[in-house]
Amino acid sequence: MFDGYKAARYSKKYLAQHEAKLATYRAAKDTMNTILNGAKLPKIEALKKSRRELAGQKKELYAEYREAQRQMREAVAVKANVDHLLDITDERENKAQER
Repeated sequence: MFDGYKAARYSKKYLAQHEAKLATYRAAKDTMNTILNGAKLPKIEALKKSRRELAGQKKELYAEYREAQRQMREAVAVKANVDHLLDITDERENKAQER
């Protein structure tokens, strides 16, 4: 919308016809400037590159997470087995002491 206004060389007639839309554009532009602290929006290619890099990092970290999760499950199983064996041993000792 603003490009049309610029193309019309800031015509008063164009401004009168599209005043509401231009006011909305200006409000949106002011809001974006406030959010970005005056900085410009990053280029789409830069955003895509950053997204690809982050997706790669996520994939690597998720693989590490899955491995840690597998090791944790294994450790829990080993602990359960050891606890079970110790409990059986304790029961045998208790029975021997009772006799």
